[in-house]
Amino acid sequence: MNGVKETVDVELASVGSLNKQVLSKDEEELNALGYRQDLKREFGFWATFSISFALLALLPSVASTLDYCMGYAGTAGMSWGWVLSMIGVQAVACSMAELCSAMPTSGGLYYASAVLAPAGWGPLVSWITGWSNWICLVTSSPAIDYALANMMLSLKRVKDPAYHPQHYQVFLLTTGLMIVQSVISSLPTKALGRFNLAGTWFNGTAAIVALIVILAANNREGPKFNPTNEVWGDLRNTTEWPDGVAILMSFMGIIWAMSGYDAPFHLSEETSNSNMNSPRAIVWTSIVGGVFGWALQLTIAYTCTNVEDIIDSSLGQPFVTYLQQVLSDELVFFITALTIVSAFFAGQASMISASRVVYAYSRDGCFPISRFWARVNKYTQTPVNAVWFNTVIGVASLLLLFAGDIAIGAIFSVGAIGGYTAFTLPVAMKVIFARDSFRPGPWNLGKLSRPVGFLSVSFILLMAPILCMPESKGKHLNPQNMNWTVLVYFGPMGFSLIWYAIYARHHFKGPKVSVAHAIHIDGLDFHDE
Repeated sequence: MNGVKETVDVELASVGSLNKQVLSKDEEELNALGYRQDLKREFGFWATFSISFALLALLPSVASTLDYCMGYAGTAGMSWGWVLSMIGVQAVACSMAELCSAMPTSGGLYYASAVLAPAGWGPLVSWITGWSNWICLVTSSPAIDYALANMMLSLKRVKDPAYHPQHYQVFLLTTGLMIVQSVISSLPTKALGRFNLAGTWFNGTAAIVALIVILAANNREGPKFNPTNEVWGDLRNTTEWPDGVAILMSFMGIIWAMSGYDAPFHLSEETSNSNMNSPRAIVWTSIVGGVFGWALQLTIAYTCTNVEDIIDSSLGQPFVTYLQQVLSDELVFFITALTIVSAFFAGQASMISASRVVYAYSRDGCFPISRFWARVNKYTQTPVNAVWFNTVIGVASLLLLFAGDIAIGAIFSVGAIGGYTAFTLPVAMKVIFARDSFRPGPWNLGKLSRPVGFLSVSFILLMAPILCMPESKGKHLNPQNMNWTVLVYFGPMGFSLIWYAIYARHHFKGPKVSVAHAIHIDGLDFHDE
């Protein structure tokens, strides 16, 4: 108990010195969690929601993952497959929101893992959660911008079918997009809020406009829409696995498209009334995103004319090929342009979220030369160093492009498995080890907390191996069609665990856990500044 007494003394002394200043309620809560207020709190509910919704970017997300949803299971994967997967996704979102309300810090899931883990396991569990979450976020912008670059180049191929972009051209265009987004992400918080609010309105408007244009200007010959029994019953399994597995594999598109709603958690230190506004933003992002995304999927499923041509797109862009089936060339360019701008907003929002994660983890020594990455720019009062750290790593991940389309495709699935592993670990700790000691915040699930938590954990336990499975198996499996997710995700995770075992475990004690949380879990390590 000596450690507890010393930490209590440190925190009481800290509170005494802070009383000399006028602290807001949010600042008091953050100090109680063990951190000082370094970032400006200039985000309200709408600004926070706007960043997370912009990060979803439903139009480009659906467009860039069409070959997963439609490609693995046909239109059945887009109709009832989306609904099934959204049950699991919404359970994860609600469980995360409950944790966010109780512990609103930029460290988010990483902090919650340390608090809720069994005695003595806090540092390791938070280490795994932190690295898994970072791997998801650091590959998010490259994945979005890679899809964006390909979509931009596909427009040239529409006009000039003989044109075939080279790998280096895609790489350079994607890198250029990331650099522009990094510059924007280095701006002050207020400017970022305004930019992403504009992005939210644009993304929402673009999705609605795309729906209206496709439905109203559909130039299909004969029936304007496919029969309902065909849309919901056409399970077109293009994998070598059973139909049930193919449906589960189609969930990859939904999971990746819906993996940005954790952003409000990471932005909670820049959000006013964060223990209510941040969890509300998480839940509403998931709900609105799920409904809008399903509407887009159903629109495509009901209007497409040839599924095989879309999947085997000669343009390398199934969504653009789909648009060519139902719209005039002018409208194809118009909808694709909307998708491109939406994707740019999404990539930039992802940059913000990833930088806040690096900032939060670096405060506790989770990365090499952490002090440098945790530094807040004195002019913008944002973690500019963290922004550019992620940019360099993201550009490096794009080198997979030169190994082929299957290899670069791993940055989509690695984002899904990395993100949802991080989303679920602290929830698993809560429902298994801390069910009696967890102290919920003002936004909570009440009696549904544990059942919803078990549902979210079960969903990820089911999906984690599915996300690593290739389309082919047996003698047909080769390096060109294997699923590289295992290497891209477990490679860095393996490195981080080896580093932890050899070096980091001797000095990394996890996040600075507050006494208010620590005293409810006997034996948990915590420390002062």
